[in-house]
Amino acid sequence: MTDPRSLRIVYMGTPDFAVESLRRLVEGGYRVVGVVTMPDKAVGRHHDTLTASPVKQYAVANGLPVLQPERLRDEAFLAQLRSLEADLQVVVAFRMLPEVVWAMPRLGTFNLHAALLPQYRGAAPINWAVINGDTETGLTTFMLDHDIDTGAVLLSRRTPIGPEENAGDVHDRLMLMGGDLVLETVDKIAAGNVEPLPQSQLYDGPLRPAPKLFKHTCRIAWASHTAQSAHDFVRGLSPYPAAWTELVAPSGRRQTMKVLRAYVRPSAHNLAPGTLLCDGRATLEVALPGGFLSLAEIQISGKRRMPTPDFLRGFRWEPGYALD
Repeated sequence: MTDPRSLRIVYMGTPDFAVESLRRLVEGGYRVVGVVTMPDKAVGRHHDTLTASPVKQYAVANGLPVLQPERLRDEAFLAQLRSLEADLQVVVAFRMLPEVVWAMPRLGTFNLHAALLPQYRGAAPINWAVINGDTETGLTTFMLDHDIDTGAVLLSRRTPIGPEENAGDVHDRLMLMGGDLVLETVDKIAAGNVEPLPQSQLYDGPLRPAPKLFKHTCRIAWASHTAQSAHDFVRGLSPYPAAWTELVAPSGRRQTMKVLRAYVRPSAHNLAPGTLLCDGRATLEVALPGGFLSLAEIQISGKRRMPTPDFLRGFRWEPGYALD
């Protein structure tokens, strides 16, 4: 049995989601000997300003050595990583690692994944769980191997998804839960009392993937939705990257419109799916099988996000508007 706080840990991650687990390790007195994160990102109109990742910002503020490789197989980076003499590597929201990296520590490398593996392998597990209308999700820690999100499972934790929760709500809760699970996993690895289980022993049914989201993925295909599935689609992409559609004027002018929040109004009707209804003052609704999707918060391209009544106060509604 090894004192978990004596282990030399290298932490790998980039976005806000990864900061919480790193913070818990540092504040818990664990020995983080290095942090690996993405290179600084060029931002601004002319891409002339470099911005550090949230993980780098936290690491620098806490005096942790930071490595930012362009390529994970670069010999200079590998030499630096070896020099840290890590016993264990912890990965949270980073990138796929080559074997030369994940096999380097004597205790291996584990990853925190924001889903209950083997379901939702891929880059956007939180979004897809909400899009699919799941009522439960969770977290999994697993040992890295040659393929993406396929390694043996160490620990998992479950949490419900509320009927009105969006991906941002679930993200924030899982981020906090992730800190607990990372610490528990490190402790159990150090104590030698965790048995990695092949994912095939946990579930052998059809799998649902969680591929990376692109702009075309986020477009609302009204003809393929019910009121409930459209609601889930909006929740699963809110607040970012956001579901979107096009508002088409009677003149044919098109404007991109993001839908940030919506709710289902069950009602029987005979309207064609996708029919847009508006009272000109407070409500904007889309007729779909099973009722109406009431658009509660939207954002027209070039404008700020706003509640629908605020949008309609400055919008001249006329019959013939449609969504595409």
